[in-house]
This record gives sequence, C-alpha cells and structure tokens, in this order.
Amino acid sequence: MSTPRDHSSPQTSANPNFHPKPHDSNSPPQAPSDVQSMLTPSRALKASWSSTLHLPKSSLPPRPPLPSPYLARCTDDLYAWQATQRANQQPFVLHDGPPYANGGLHVGHALNKILKDIICRFQVSQGRRVHYVPGWDCHGLPIEVKALQALKVSHDAMGPVEIRRAARKLAEKTVEGQKKGFREWAVMGEWDNAYKTMEKSFELRQLGVFQRMVEKGLIYRAHKPVYWSPSSGTALAEAELEYDEAFKSTSAFIRFAVVELSEELKALEGVDPENIGVVIWTTTPWTLPANQAVAVHAELDYAVVTLQSAPQSQLFIAESRIQNLQSLLGEDAIRVVVGGISGAKLAGAVAYLNPFQSGTRHVIHADFVTATSGSGLVHLAPGHGMDDYHVCTKLGLKALAPVDDNGRFTAEAFPSNPLLLQGKSVQADGPSAVLAHLTTLPVNHVIATHDIRHKYPIDWRTKQPVIVRATEQWFADVDGLKDDALAALEDVNFIPEGGKARLSSFIRGRSQWCISRQRAWGVPIPALYRVDGGAREAVMTPETIAHIISVVDARGIDAWWTDAEDEAAWVPPFLEGTYVRGRDTMDVWFDSGTSWALLPERQADHVADVYLEGSDQHRGWFQSSLLTHVAQQQAAGLPVKAPYKTLITHGFTLDNEGRKMSKSLGNVIAPSQIVDGSLLPPVKRKKQKAGPPTYDAMGPDVLRLWVAGSDYQRDVVVGEPVLKAVQQSLHKFRVTFKWLLGALADYTPGTTASTPNAYALIDRIALHQLSAAAHAVHGAYTSYEFFKATNILNRYINLDLSAFYFETLKDRLYTGTPTERLTAQAVLYPIFNELLAMLGPITPLLVEEVWDHAPEAIKREEHPLRRVWQPYGELSEDSEIKTQIEYLMDTHSAVKVAQETARGEKKMGSSLECDVHFFMPPDAKPMAKSLLNEQMKEELASVFVVSKVHVHEKGEVEVVEGVENGFTLGWGPIYLAVVTSPSGHKCVRCWRYLAEAEESLCGRCEGVVREAFPSMLEKA
Repeated sequence: MSTPRDHSSPQTSANPNFHPKPHDSNSPPQAPSDVQSMLTPSRALKASWSSTLHLPKSSLPPRPPLPSPYLARCTDDLYAWQATQRANQQPFVLHDGPPYANGGLHVGHALNKILKDIICRFQVSQGRRVHYVPGWDCHGLPIEVKALQALKVSHDAMGPVEIRRAARKLAEKTVEGQKKGFREWAVMGEWDNAYKTMEKSFELRQLGVFQRMVEKGLIYRAHKPVYWSPSSGTALAEAELEYDEAFKSTSAFIRFAVVELSEELKALEGVDPENIGVVIWTTTPWTLPANQAVAVHAELDYAVVTLQSAPQSQLFIAESRIQNLQSLLGEDAIRVVVGGISGAKLAGAVAYLNPFQSGTRHVIHADFVTATSGSGLVHLAPGHGMDDYHVCTKLGLKALAPVDDNGRFTAEAFPSNPLLLQGKSVQADGPSAVLAHLTTLPVNHVIATHDIRHKYPIDWRTKQPVIVRATEQWFADVDGLKDDALAALEDVNFIPEGGKARLSSFIRGRSQWCISRQRAWGVPIPALYRVDGGAREAVMTPETIAHIISVVDARGIDAWWTDAEDEAAWVPPFLEGTYVRGRDTMDVWFDSGTSWALLPERQADHVADVYLEGSDQHRGWFQSSLLTHVAQQQAAGLPVKAPYKTLITHGFTLDNEGRKMSKSLGNVIAPSQIVDGSLLPPVKRKKQKAGPPTYDAMGPDVLRLWVAGSDYQRDVVVGEPVLKAVQQSLHKFRVTFKWLLGALADYTPGTTASTPNAYALIDRIALHQLSAAAHAVHGAYTSYEFFKATNILNRYINLDLSAFYFETLKDRLYTGTPTERLTAQAVLYPIFNELLAMLGPITPLLVEEVWDHAPEAIKREEHPLRRVWQPYGELSEDSEIKTQIEYLMDTHSAVKVAQETARGEKKMGSSLECDVHFFMPPDAKPMAKSLLNEQMKEELASVFVVSKVHVHEKGEVEVVEGVENGFTLGWGPIYLAVVTSPSGHKCVRCWRYLAEAEESLCGRCEGVVREAFPSMLEKA
C-alpha cells in the first residue's frame, strides 16, 4: 500500500491497470439526444433507457423577452396590490428627492432610482405598506435657460409670462420622458400621482410653509452681501455653489495714503505724517472702489517701513509680514523705520483716502485679522464680503457695491470720473482698469502684483465664477434654526456615518439663507410693495400672505405675472395705499425643501423613514428639508424632529478610469446601453448573415443588478469590465432557475419522502448553507448594504449550489429511485423559494418570469413578490455541522486535486470514471471518522461524483495503485485520497461504473427500472 507522506500535491503510482479513458461529462447528459449518443448498441434500446431518466425540462428561455411582458405585473400591479391589501398597516415612507426636469436620464439617475426601488421592494417583502411618490423639481434657471435656447431667443427678448410658458412646457415634456425611463427600469411607485413642484397644490403647500416662517419671524429683507452669479443674473445660496480649487486671480499689495494720524503716532521717531500710507493685500482688486475701512488686529505688532523704490513714502505693515513683501520686491527693498507698534494704537488713530471715493476712511480693529497672509492690514468692502459687512455695519459704514446685475461697474465705482470704470466687467477688464488708475496717481499706489491659484466659488450650473455683491434680498434666518436642526440630527441614522459630520458642518456654518432669486420661472415670494410717493416699501405679513394664497388658489400662480401690476385683487382690503407685486422668486431649494409637506401618512410630523440622494445633497436638499421642517415645527410648537429617520447618501458614477462622465471626455454611458447590451461587444454567432450587430440584451435587470452590486457609499464605476461581470452573474441566475424549474417540474409542494432530521448529511448541509445565506442576505438588505447581499448571492449560487450541491444531486434526480428523487426535490424547493425571495428586490423581472414558467402545482402557492419573507430556518450556530462542512469541503478539494492530476496524465476522463480510496491515519479525529467510513460511502460517492468510495484503516490493504493526494482536516494527521480506475463496468443508464458486466445496468438502476418500467427489462 502507498503510505501517507508529508505532502499535499498528488502523487502518481505506476499502475498498468489504470488506463486512460474516453472523456465523458461529469454528470448524465442534459438532453435525451445526448443520452442516446452514449448508449449502445441498439437505437431502440438507447431510446428505451433514456425514457427512464428524469432529465430536467423547463420552458424558461435562455434570455428574457424584450420589452418585458412582466413589467406591469411586478411594478404597477404589485404597488397597487400592497397599497390596498395592506391599507391598514403603518406605512414605510421613502420620500423621493425630486430630480431636475431639464434633461435626459443618465446612469446617475439609474443608481439613485434603483437603490430606492430595492429598498421599497424589500420593505414590501417584509409585510410593510410602502409609500413612494416620485417627484420632479421643475423650477429654476437651468430650465428657463434651456427653454429659451430651444426657442432661439434671448432672455431680454421675452417677458416673464412668455418665459414661464416656455419653461413650463419644457419641464412637462422632460417629466414625461424621464418618467417613462424610470418605469422601464421596473421602478414601482405612485407614478400617476407623482408630484411636480410647478403644480398648484405643491405651490400652495410651499407658500403655507413660507407663511409660517414669516409668522415665526424667520424671514426678513436686507441689503447685504450675497453670492451673485453674473452668468445667471441672480443671487445664489451657498448650496448652489461649487469651488474651483485652482482659480487664477491677480493679487496686489496696494497703498492708501494716510491723511490723519494720532499725536502718539506722529511722535514716533522717524515717522513722516505727510508721506505715510497703509498697505493692504487683496485678491479682488475690483473691490477697491468699494473700500470703506482698513482693519488691523489690536494684538498684532506693526511697523513703519520705507521702500527702496519710493524712499520718501512710508508704509504701515505687520512686522511678521515684512519678509513676505520683501520676497516679492527684493532682499534690500524694504527698510524698517520703527517697529513694535501695537495694533491697538492704530485702530481709530489713522485716517486715509480711497482714491475712487470722496471723504476719508479709517483704520479699525477686526477680530478676524491675522498675520498669516497679506500685510496684516485688511481692506474692508462691506458691499462685497460678509465678514466686512458685519464689522462695518456696526460702525454705520455703508455697504457700497457699485456693480450691476451683469457684473459690471456702475457710475458709483468712481463718481468723479464715472466713465473710467463704468461698464467694465469686474471679472474681465475691470480689475486691470482699477490697477492702471492707481499707478497714475502722484505716488504709485500699486506696490506689487502677482498671480495666485486659490479656491474660489463658481455657479454650480453655469460653472462660471461668482462675485459677492450687496443687494436687496429676502433671507431666512438660519441662526434661529440651527441649534434645533443640529439637535434633530442626533436622532437620525446616517448611512454612511460620515454624512452626519458633513451635514452638521454645513448647518453649523450657515447664518443666513438667501432665498430670493431674480428670475421669472419659480414660485413668487409673496411680497407687496407700497409705491405711494415713489418709494418702494416691502410689506409681507402672515395676513397678507394668507390673502395672496387664497388668490393663488383661485387664479393660479401664473396670474401673479399675467395680472396687471397693480391688480387690486392681490391686495388685502385692510391695506391702504397703492401696492404692486414683487418679482422675486424663491430659491428652488426652498421648493424641494418643503416637499415633506406632501406626506399624507404623517400629517403630525411629516417624517419619512428614508431620504436617499447623492452626497452633494448634504448642502442642498437634505439641508433645505431639515431647515424648513424645523421652522415648521417651531412655528407649530411641535417637538423638533428631522424630516427623515434614516438619511442615505450615494456617490457619483465614474468611468473605468475613475473619471466623472462628461460629454467633452466622450465617456458618458446611457442606461439604455446597459439595458440593451450595446455597451458590450456584439454576440458572435456561427454563420451570422451580414447585417446590424446583435447584442446580448438582458433587459432592465442587468442595470438593476449593476446598481445592487455597487458599493454605493463610494463613487461607483461603470464600464465594460464591470458590466460584463454583472451580465455573467445575471446569466448564472437565469441558468440556475432554469435547472431548478426542470428539477421541480413534477414536484408538489409539501410532499417529502422523509423528515428533515432523516435527511442525508449532504442535504442537511445544503439546508444549513441555505439558511446561512438567506439570513446573511436578509441582514444586508436590512442594513441597506445591497452590494453585500449581491456578493453573498453570487457566492452561494456559484459555490454552494452550482459547484457543489447541484452536482451531488444530479445522479439522484436523474437516475435515482422515486424516494431519492422526492427527497432531493424536497430540499430543492426551499432553495428555489429562497432564491426568488432573495433576488426579488434586485431582479423583479426575472423573478416574475421564473414564476410564470413554474409548474402549476408550485404556482398555486403565494406569489414570491407578495409573500412575507422570513429567512429560511433558524440561524444556526451549530459548530458540529460547520465542522462537518469544513471537513467535507477539504476532502472534496483533495479528491479534485488528485482527479485533475489523473486527467493531466490522461488516465481518466469524467469524475464518474474513477473510484476513490481513503486511508485513515491511526489517530484520525472522531469527526473525520464520522464522515469517512464504510456506512457513508454511497453518500460520499454522490458528493464527490465518483462511481465508488472505499474507506480503509491503515494496514487493512497492502496496496492500491493510482494517483494519491495527502491532506489534513483542520490541524492534525495526514489523510490519503487515492484515485483509481473503477472496479466495475459502466452502467448504460446512470453511467456510474457499478455494473457487473459491460452493456448492462447496475444494481440500483435495475431496481428502479424493474419498479417503474418492468417491460423495459423484458425488452433488454
């Protein structure tokens, strides 16, 4: 006998009787024609034996029919069914963040909508009544601009009524197109009840929320700096900004001539009060005409210096910034006259001139001044910066902003010489014009200039730079909301967890929200303006808004623009005088941010179970929804809550190289390309005639499976390699179901040949693996980790089922006794049901199609998409069966290694074409003995798909020649598996080498045929 050795690689023993065999398949053939080709010698006899086999047959086609006839069943019908059948149950509310109605669908839309649908479908499977009303964000500048582009007219060429009509038409058309696409992706919801922010019912709710915020004192009007987009012609909120991390600006060190000094400063040694100035540094030279003050910090030390280029002219500068300026001007360019001057001695003690404006300006203290950049003296233009505004308004300084809506200087920029700057763009030729004028003064005011790269805000829609500009705008007081808003977030479940810090930081960093926009396409801010005597005085109270809401309800929102400017119907009777309506509209984030008011299920608190959007919505919809919701609850005296219990964010879609998709890069992928398979290479077919290429179209389920399999908490990659793997997985699911349907074709649910406790070990293992997979998938769905659910499913189907359990069953199913077949089917049935349940949220079309092709006996059971899914069995922590699985898999691997070596040496073909001998070491573990013994040999032969298994104690036989492989089970002694030529002859029915003679049946097959087909034996 070959003795065990300390090795794991197979060894070949010289055995003259171990001859190569013709290569067969690993299992009986899949179709009767294949069986006939292998049977001998009589055609009649071949046909006879094939007719005794139970080969699987299923009507499920290899590919789905497109367009799918099952779409309505698993979307509209299913949603309506659960809404009516579970009408009395507490709903699960997923509130839809409205996509923007201004373009076609892209893969980002697919990622978002399908993630939401997976959540809703899982909740239906848990017995919940789902409330999901899709919506669209229909107002705002991008729609307005796109509508005008389609008409090929400019904004100035059309009035607000025409603009609104064109924008509404575009939005309606876009909504219908996007809705059609969403429904084709098998996304279920109340599509016929979808909300649109341009509908009157929505606008009335929105105005109601606004009214309560006014009542609470949270809305006010002010002339203060806001982000202004010259490219859009409107104010922007912080949520509408992006940032260019490497924006190029011309920065400058500028001298302002000092005209007044305190006596204490005049007395400093070397100071020349007649020839001294302050030096400031700015990255926005265009704001210099609006300068109102220069700020120092009281606790910084300053010095008086002279420049080599102008030795008679002195400058105040922070001591710690001298070296920085010197690096620009040259090593010996600066001479210190006197140092150690406290900033406190400068504040209120120095007056200077702004060369663009009349009158003197003063040096003041500001807490935000530092010596980390610039000169340590800060140019303050309260009309162009919030920090400047806060400091200067306390001192009564005017927020001058001599810039118009188009970002061009007005005459106020240089009143004494208005034509020098008027009309110049502050983002183009304006800055150079300002600097050029400063160089022409008797003493050159431009000390140095240099270009820098820095972070700068841009309009998130036009991608053009914005400016900060003081204008009359309407604001929401975020300071009055942020504490309650931050407290409300403590009770929110964030996925991923980092979303909490991100959203909190945005809330914490805001003090105001500019909610007015200077565009026509939107919900009007319901303000009236008294115009008696020529002045315009804004009037907006809860009472005036209530009256305006009643008029909107009666006339529609468009009447705000179509009615005469002074139409009396809009003015409440209690107001005296002449009034006109305002033309500002609300920020679209206020539109969508009040959409929580739609939720009919939660009239008291309007709290949804889930909000799910892209990570950019921390500064957008998540934030605006939270702020308006908190304001509503404050006004109503309700306990403050966030409008969402769970807030989920997903990343952006990237191409294979990790790049964002854009038309300029040519890497945009349309969802339709994924659905129809055209993103992958065309299918190669034999003898294909000339014509258009044919693609492997797998329908919407492949798009859904890509979404489910992506770790959406990060940016998501989509491209050919990823989609090829996804398509292969979907094909595998389909093939698995096809085989299961065939195997269960004659099965009646509820019937079995034995109790579960009497099942064979391999069946108990299969049910244990099923339970483990089902519980793991269920847990992944519960925690919104769909990519984990997909990974578990792929592993379970590929390894536990296809590569292992199904292979062990084929002999029992196809050739076994009725009892053996029934027992196998009794195990396959729960596997079939659990697969339907596990895949239901992800691939509903496949599940619906599989059910349509299921045997009638099975279809009498409850529909898989309507039943309440509880994972199969109890999640077992049974260490014994886990060890049995581990040992069995290790033994299985050892046998496969030996078989592959034998095949490589051309000594065997199929797995059935060998016997396996196991040699047990003297100190074999008890668990190993319980698995590898003579009583288990029939079951082991099925597990390893071999003809026969023999188990030997050491010394029991002297020699067995074949290919051997040593292996361990856990830690401990080495066991030996030896693959040998089969000892019997090939059975003409089951192909196992168990027959006593050639061209004959083995004993088991003879018994099966004798019982079920006795006449066959007579013919044979």
